[in-house]
Amino acid sequence: MQVWRELSDVPADFGPSVVTIGNFDGVHRGHVSVLRRMCADAATVGAQSVAVTFSPHPQQVHRPDTAPPLLTGDADRLELLEQTGLDAVLLLEYTLEFARQTPEDFVRRYLVDVLRARTVVVGRDVRFGWNNSGDLSTMVALGREHGFDVEVIDDVTPAESADPGSAEDRAADPLRRRWSSTWVRELLDAGDVVQAARVLGRPHRIRGVVVHGDARGRELGYPTANLAADATGMVPADGVYAGWLRRTSGAGDVLPAAVSIGTNPTFDGVERRVEAYVLDRTDLDLYDEVVVLELVERLRPTLRFDSVDELLVRMGEDVERVREILVTPAGTTTGAGGAPAA
Repeated sequence: MQVWRELSDVPADFGPSVVTIGNFDGVHRGHVSVLRRMCADAATVGAQSVAVTFSPHPQQVHRPDTAPPLLTGDADRLELLEQTGLDAVLLLEYTLEFARQTPEDFVRRYLVDVLRARTVVVGRDVRFGWNNSGDLSTMVALGREHGFDVEVIDDVTPAESADPGSAEDRAADPLRRRWSSTWVRELLDAGDVVQAARVLGRPHRIRGVVVHGDARGRELGYPTANLAADATGMVPADGVYAGWLRRTSGAGDVLPAAVSIGTNPTFDGVERRVEAYVLDRTDLDLYDEVVVLELVERLRPTLRFDSVDELLVRMGEDVERVREILVTPAGTTTGAGGAPAA
């Protein structure tokens, strides 16, 4: 998949294309269903499939104090978009100046002149251009003017998704709530990473650089990889989770881990941290590496213990519970996303 960050990055002879526009935060099952269908349709007519998206998220620019936490940073969003089969992503820097474009200017400059769109795929609630003044009728009118079709997609629910998952997934919401980033955020706020994974179609990710902490875990016999405060991916409710630590350098090892999120109240901590203990490994040196944590199941909320000995007993129990969760009945560990680990 080609990734372009400037219009000048797009090859001069690119096109024709089928284009969709969106933020794609989380790249959940609704996104995946639409994008895979779009890619197949584009291939059928000999066109390239392109997603136009933005960084930072527009809400972070217009309403930085109230913008919701992002489910994925750019690195994970691009990795997940590539898995849908897209030919290219145009990742545009979103600024107040960019937002001042008229709907007509945006469509002509990006979709027509550069991407040579044959079809533009949008939702019924599409908004674009200055003050969100462009809507579906605007896009249809511009399509007539510039020679592209507009395909309207409706919200995708578990029952309608091309990738609905198991019967349990389809029955997860009795109201057939649409797949959405908002739904995932609500689940993560509650610490329900199991249900969040059903909506996402994969375990939720947090990506960050491993930094030095208090070294308290090493002193207790459970050395942890502490993620930097600028890690990407929404941090769910405090607690202890079973998950996977994926190294993004070298061989890309995927390692079973117990993940702690919280302030370490037993030691009167005040800083909220994300840290992971890789099971049975005290030899790892992960400092300054970028790692990805994939959260599989929440074991318990964060607790304050009366003594270090009491904490150690519970940590031992947590580790054994993580081991049970991440081992299949056949006795082999499952890798990140549920695949057998090598």
